This record gives sequence, C-alpha cells and structure tokens, in this order.
Amino acid sequence: MEVRCGDVRMVFDLGSGLRELGESILAEKSPVEVHLFLSHYHYDHVQGIPFFTPLFIPLNRFTFRGPRAGVQNVKAVMEGQMVQPYFPIPASFFRAQLRFEDAIPGVEMKLGEATVRAVNLNHPGGCIGYRVEYRGRSVVYFTDVELHPTIDPQAIAFAEGADLFICDAMYTRDEYEGRGGAPKVGWGHSTWEAAVDAAEAAGVKTFVVFHHDPTRTDDALDSFLGAVRARRPEAVAATEGMYLEP
Repeated sequence: MEVRCGDVRMVFDLGSGLRELGESILAEKSPVEVHLFLSHYHYDHVQGIPFFTPLFIPLNRFTFRGPRAGVQNVKAVMEGQMVQPYFPIPASFFRAQLRFEDAIPGVEMKLGEATVRAVNLNHPGGCIGYRVEYRGRSVVYFTDVELHPTIDPQAIAFAEGADLFICDAMYTRDEYEGRGGAPKVGWGHSTWEAAVDAAEAAGVKTFVVFHHDPTRTDDALDSFLGAVRARRPEAVAATEGMYLEP
C-alpha cells in the first residue's frame, strides 16, 4: 500500500505488488526517496523485496522501518531472505542508498509534515499497525489482526476518528468458527463482522475491506462486500491499483 503526503512517499508492506510499483517508479526516470514500512515479516509481506528494481538503482534512497523480530532488526530480516537457498542474489547487490530503523509502538515518526505512529496487533509472531496523519487527514492500516474474542481497546483508541480504516476482514463468522470447513481461530485474521465492529467503535469515516482470502473469487468478494455494506454503506473492498483520497 502506497501513501503520499505531499512530497513524502511511503509504502506499507512489501509483498508481490511491490514489483509493479517498482516498474512505475522506474518510469519516473529520476531518483526517488521512499519510506518502506513493514508490519511484520511473514512471507506474503516481504516477498516483493528481491524483485523491487529501484533498490538496484544508484541515487534512489530508501528507509526501511519495521518491528524487531526477537533479536533481529528489520535489516537482518530483509537481508536474511536474500541468501541461498531462498534467493541467488544477496542484498549486498542493492545499489540504492539504504537506511534501516526500528518502528516502535508509541514512538512518533516525523516525515516532513506527516506523522506516523505504530501499535501492536494480535497476530501470531507479532504484527504492528500504522497510523498516518497529514494536514488533518488520517489513514489507519491494520493488515493482519485477529479482532477476537474481544476487540483490543488499545487498537480502537489508535484508530479513533480515522478518515480511512484499512482493516483485515478475511473471513466470515461462519468460516472463522469452522461451520463448513476447518476453523480459523488463532490464525491471526479477522471476520468482517469483527472488523466492522472495530470500525464503528472507533468512529472511522470510511472502512476498507482488506487482506482478502486468496480462495475467494471476485464474484464472491462482491457478495461479501454487499454483506459488509448492509452495516457500513460507505465501505469499499481494496483492489489492486485502487486510489483513495481521505
């Protein structure tokens, strides 16, 4: 997910969509500066890094920020996936100017006029959500979070009043509880019902359905979104290439 605040450019999580973003950056034909934020290090959130061509271009500048994973910082995790037998080219081949910083819940990060904060979320192995504020507008990004059995009041306070609330809503309640298949309790993802409850408790303006189940077809997602809109008429389902302005 890319967020732009004036001249400040941020990207949240670095999955397979990062390759296409890299192609669009290359088309700009000028050095870029981008702030890369990681929520956690499960494979679907980091697998785009080796294929992000702008990292191999001198004069480009990138700052990686993410939580610590035990004793490992974001630099160690990023470099650790680019070794044999996982990938043939090591991170030392990157030619862009790189910086690495911890993203610490409760510690404010200032990027120009934008402010970024993080909060811990309920997900196996840990995960953090982010809030970006810029000129009176706000975006909250809860990519992987299990809002069960009760919604964390800290998460609700963090999302309070957000203009855009992008939240994990992977399952229906029936799927989560195992009616018709294996239960998903403890897998680290939410039902749309719990995500809507969180959106309403936080008083957000627009709810964005995010982290779709990869087995769900587009037709099924349309039906899924219809159920969400029965409670949140303004809700949208995230799609690749979507542009939203808070």
